[in-house]
Amino acid sequence: MYKIISKRTLAPNIVEMVVDAPRVAQGAEPGQFVIVRTDEMGERIPLTICDYDREKGTITIVTQAVGLSSRKIIDMEEGESFADFAGPLGRPSDLLELPEEELRKQRILFVAGGVGTAPVYPQVKWLKEHGVEADVVIGAKTKDIFTYVDEMRKVGNVYLCTDDGSEGFHGMVPALVRDLIDNQGKEYDRCVIIGPMIMMKFAAQATKEYGIPTIVSLNALMVDGTGMCGACRVSVGGKTLFTCVDGPEFDGHQVDFDEAMRRQAMYRDHKKSNPETHKCKCHNG
Repeated sequence: MYKIISKRTLAPNIVEMVVDAPRVAQGAEPGQFVIVRTDEMGERIPLTICDYDREKGTITIVTQAVGLSSRKIIDMEEGESFADFAGPLGRPSDLLELPEEELRKQRILFVAGGVGTAPVYPQVKWLKEHGVEADVVIGAKTKDIFTYVDEMRKVGNVYLCTDDGSEGFHGMVPALVRDLIDNQGKEYDRCVIIGPMIMMKFAAQATKEYGIPTIVSLNALMVDGTGMCGACRVSVGGKTLFTCVDGPEFDGHQVDFDEAMRRQAMYRDHKKSNPETHKCKCHNG
């Protein structure tokens, strides 16, 4: 059993939990994910690792309530335990593969939207620990739903934007990316984008205009998290890959976002119309 050490609400329907999982914490790296089950009959839910502490043996996860299973997770309280907490899974961030001397020369931009801010955080934190201070664009519809801003400011240079202009730059993240480059003289060697699929699509289009190599995380596509159900198939550069075993990070300029969004909508609509029977057929129970 994996006990919830602490729980806090970050924004409406968005909850952070610190979970006691020593074996997962020992192997965790930025960019990876875990699969959790609330109980023995629960659905397997993939969640990105938002932070880890090897000494304390803890993993931090952030969950947004979008359906029955995610609601069950955020309804759990401190002291309760997950039946399963498997990981770390998936490939770590490509940044970890760079030689340290080359890494420190990199000018890196992160773009985060919605709950995507949480999985961006461990990568920015890891870079800070290795002598690299990245720029981080965080976007939200309105200021009340920002998450992880204070934490991010401790490890990177943060630029906020809101759709309604309630805080920071008035506009969406692609416009802020263009403003940083065109008007603020910023230059970047690479970009990492994590957030809603539609945001990643247009933010990746913006970085492509400037020739900036870009990575996106497609963790929102995952259902089973093992590659067996096939729900997370995605076309990247004309090849069919699986988000959970080949990713979750891919070349943002090669991803077929329109196909990915159609697949994502298919499973979202199924969950809404069948809240009690929305599990992938490869699940047990």
